[in-house]
Amino acid sequence: MDKYYKWKATGIVLLIAFALWQLFPIQKKVKLGLDLKGGMHLLMRVDIEKIPEDGRDDAVDRALEVIRNRIDQFGVSEPVIQKQGKDYIVIQLPGVTDRKRALDIIGKTAHLEFKLVATDEGLLDAALEGDVPEGYELKILKSRDRQEPLLLEKEAVLTGDRLVNATVTFDQTGFGQPVVSLEFDREGARKFTKVTQEAVRKLKQDGIARRLAIVLDGELRSAPRMQVVISDGRAQVEGNFQYQDASDLALVLRAGTLPAPVILEEDRIVGPSLGRDSIERGAWASIISGVLISLFMMGYYLLPGIVASIALFLMLLFTIGGLAAFGAILTLPGIAGLVLNIGMAVDANVLIFERIREEIKTGKPVKSAVSVGYNKALSAILDANVTTFITALLLFYFGSGPVKGFAITLSIGIVASMISALVVTRLIFDFLNKKSGGMNFHMLNFIKETPKFNFMGRRPLTYGVSAILIVGGLTAFFMRGASNYGVDFAGGVLQQVRFQSEVPLADIRRTFARAGLAKVNMQNFGEAGKHEVLFRSAVADPVVIEETLSSLVGEGGYEILRSETVGPAAGAAIRNKAIKAFTFASIAIILYMTWRFGMFYGFCAVLAVFHDVLVCMGFLSLFGREFTLPVVSALMAVMGYSLNDTIVVFDRVRENKKIIKKTSFAELVNTSLNQTLSRTLLTSMTTLMVAVVLFLFGGGVINDFAFTLIIGVIAGTYSTIFIASAVLVDWHHD
Repeated sequence: MDKYYKWKATGIVLLIAFALWQLFPIQKKVKLGLDLKGGMHLLMRVDIEKIPEDGRDDAVDRALEVIRNRIDQFGVSEPVIQKQGKDYIVIQLPGVTDRKRALDIIGKTAHLEFKLVATDEGLLDAALEGDVPEGYELKILKSRDRQEPLLLEKEAVLTGDRLVNATVTFDQTGFGQPVVSLEFDREGARKFTKVTQEAVRKLKQDGIARRLAIVLDGELRSAPRMQVVISDGRAQVEGNFQYQDASDLALVLRAGTLPAPVILEEDRIVGPSLGRDSIERGAWASIISGVLISLFMMGYYLLPGIVASIALFLMLLFTIGGLAAFGAILTLPGIAGLVLNIGMAVDANVLIFERIREEIKTGKPVKSAVSVGYNKALSAILDANVTTFITALLLFYFGSGPVKGFAITLSIGIVASMISALVVTRLIFDFLNKKSGGMNFHMLNFIKETPKFNFMGRRPLTYGVSAILIVGGLTAFFMRGASNYGVDFAGGVLQQVRFQSEVPLADIRRTFARAGLAKVNMQNFGEAGKHEVLFRSAVADPVVIEETLSSLVGEGGYEILRSETVGPAAGAAIRNKAIKAFTFASIAIILYMTWRFGMFYGFCAVLAVFHDVLVCMGFLSLFGREFTLPVVSALMAVMGYSLNDTIVVFDRVRENKKIIKKTSFAELVNTSLNQTLSRTLLTSMTTLMVAVVLFLFGGGVINDFAFTLIIGVIAGTYSTIFIASAVLVDWHHD
C-alpha cells in the first residue's frame, strides 16, 4: 500500500467535507446565471467621441458610477455592473425583463438644461425659414393639442449639475398630471433667482413675460413664463407623464448625468419561465447521464466500475462545491459542461482499467497490476487534461456571459475528475486489497484479443473520405453565407415566444406583413404542444415585434421567453474573440505537444483538431444550424476531446518506440492504435452517450451545442486514427 495512503485518505475526507460545507444550503450557495433565473444582460458603449478630449480619460468610470447609482435606486437585487475593455460597460439585472423601462433608466443621458427663449418674433420667423441666428437653436414644444416652435439661446443659464433632488408631484392646473419637481443647491438657487429677477424686471419694463425653456437630453419639455422671482431654487419639469415615467425620470435625475452618451450594443433577456424550464431540463440531463454512465461502468467493469461510479459521484460533488467556493455563476452552458464532464470523467478510469487489464494479462498479480496500470496511464491522463484545461481557460478569457459559465464548470470539472480518477479510485483499490488480501479484478471484455487492423494501410481511402466531408461541408457553409451565423455573430434580433394557445404561422406572417415586418423570419420551436415560435430579424425593433404580437393575440396571449438584440459592432467583436480563442488554443496546443512529444506530433494533433472543427462546421451548415456562442463552446470542447484521444495514441506510440525496435513506423503506429482501440471506442461511447442525452433532454436553447458535440465526438474518434496518426506516419522518416 502507498506509504502516503493515510494522508491521501485524510485529504479526500477533508475535501468532501469542504465541498459539502460550501454546497449547503444549495439554494444560497450556488448562484444561478441570468439564463437560469431570468433577467437582463446589457452591453453599453460609452461614446467618448461625443465629449471634449479633456473629459475622456475618466468618462467610462464616471458613467459606471452614474449607472450604478441609477440601478441601486431602481431596486434591483444583486446586479452586476462592471467595465469591460476600453469603453464598454456590462450590466446584469436579475429578475428584470421590462426592456424599455430598464433602457430608459440606464441609457438616458439625463442632461438637464435651462435656456432662455428669444422674444424677438423676427428672429423666430427667420429660423422657421431656415436661417437660424448664430447663438440660437430651434426647438419644438409638443403639448396635447399642438406643436409650438421656439427659438432658444444655445448657452444654458443653468444645468442639472446643480441639482440636489428630484421627486414626483402633481401639477396644480386642475388636470393633476404627474410632474417632476426639482431642487437645486445653493449656487443653483442663486443662479435661478438671478434669472427670474431679470425676467420680472423686464416684465415690469416691457410688459413681456420672458419664458425659460427646460430641455432634457436635447428635447424641449416645457417653457413656463417667468412672472415672479423664484428664490427657493425649485422648478418643475412637465411632459404629459404617466406616474411611472415621471418616477423613473426623477430617479435618473437624482442619480446624476452621464458624462457621455451610452449606446446599446447588446441586450439579452430571459424570462422566468424559460429559466425554470432550463433548470429542470439541465437537472434531468445530468441525472440521466450520470445513471447511464454508472450503469455502463458497473455492467462492463463490474467491481472497478462500482469504484468508478463512486468516483464519478465525488467528481460531481467536488465540481459543484468548487463552483460554490469560488462564487462562480452556474449557467445553462455551465450545466451542459457539467453533463459533459460526466462523460469525460470516466475517460481516465477507462484508460487506467484497460492498462490494468493489460498488466493482468501478462501474469502480474492484481496488486502489482493496479500499481503499474496507474503509473503507465498517468502521463496520458495528465497531458490530455492539461490540453483540455488550456482550451477551457482560453474560452473563459475570450468568452462572455453564459459561455464563461461553461468554461468555469469545465475547468473545475477537469481538476475534480483528475482527483477522483487518480486519487479516489486508487485509495479504494488499495483499501480493498488490504482488507481482502487480494481484490477480484474481473471485468467484461468485448475485445478479447488485441486486434490487428491495418489502419495505416487505408490512409488513401480515409484521406479521400475526409476531403469529401470537408469540401462538401465548406461548400454548404459558403452557399448559406450570412445564414450560418446566429444573432451572436451577425447581429440583429432573436425572440423566443410562447403563446397561450396555438397560433398558425400563416396568421402571424399576415399580421407582421401588415405591420411592415414581412422580413422577420419565424419558425415553430421546441416541443410540440408548447406553442413556441422563434422570431429572427436583422433590423426589427423587439418592441415593435412585441406590439405586433399584442395586436394579434392581446398582451396576455403570449410570453417572451427570451429576447436577444446584438448590434453590428458587438457581433463583430464576438466574432473576433471567437477567432482569437481558436487561434491561441491552436498555438498553445502546438507548443505543449511539441514540448511533450515533438514538433511533428504537435502539428499532427492540431491538424486533426482542424479537421474536426471543419467537419462540425460542415454538418452545422448542412443541417441548417447556426453558429452561436454555445456552438463555439462546443467546438472548443471538441478540440479538447479530440486531443484527449490523440494524446492517448501518441503516448502509446512513444512508449512502444522504446520497446518495439524491428518494425516499420507504420506498423508501430498500427500496433499502438490496436492496443488503445478498446479505450478509444469505450470513451467515445460514454461521451457520445451524454451528448445524445443533452440533445434529447437539454432543451432547444442548447440543442445546437449538443448537436455539435455529437458530430465532434464522432469526428474526433475518426481523426485520431485516420488523420493524426496517418499524417504522423506519412511525415515520419524511418
